Amino acid sequence: MTIPATDSAPVPGAGRPHRVRAIATELRELRGALMPILHAVQAEFGWISQTDVPVIADVLNLSVAEVHGVVTFYRDFRREPGGRTTVRICQAEACRAVGGVALADHAERTTGLGFGETTYDGRLTVDEVFCLGNCALGPAVQVGGRIHGRVTPARLDAILGDAR
Repeated sequence: MTIPATDSAPVPGAGRPHRVRAIATELRELRGALMPILHAVQAEFGWISQTDVPVIADVLNLSVAEVHGVVTFYRDFRREPGGRTTVRICQAEACRAVGGVALADHAERTTGLGFGETTYDGRLTVDEVFCLGNCALGPAVQVGGRIHGRVTPARLDAILGDAR
């Protein structure tokens, strides 16, 4: 999501807090503005920093606890930078019934990462997701925004390739 510049746009190079304030200011008039603001900040930076929370709270006249609660409640909001490649393994019932658990176990064994973890070098993040809408072709994974169906452990290794 690209946020258009406004009169409240920060001076270029002024830093993340100023950009977060500009995004929040631009979107604050939307109905239920907190979620669109959080999504926009994450789209721009890749994650929601703890230092973003009070800035957003200030713009929306909310408590820091309210904003923090939303960020920590929804799994789609990252609270730390993710890897350059993210693999999301479906753990909804349909995918679990056809090998999703075994696929997650394989991913953990081969990458050394549990759900929500990132490699030390920032190459790969492994996350769980609860439905990619590909139930008939489970187990499903999403890598770099692309959904793959009927993924076996060997196929997952091939999909991830050098990202590991």
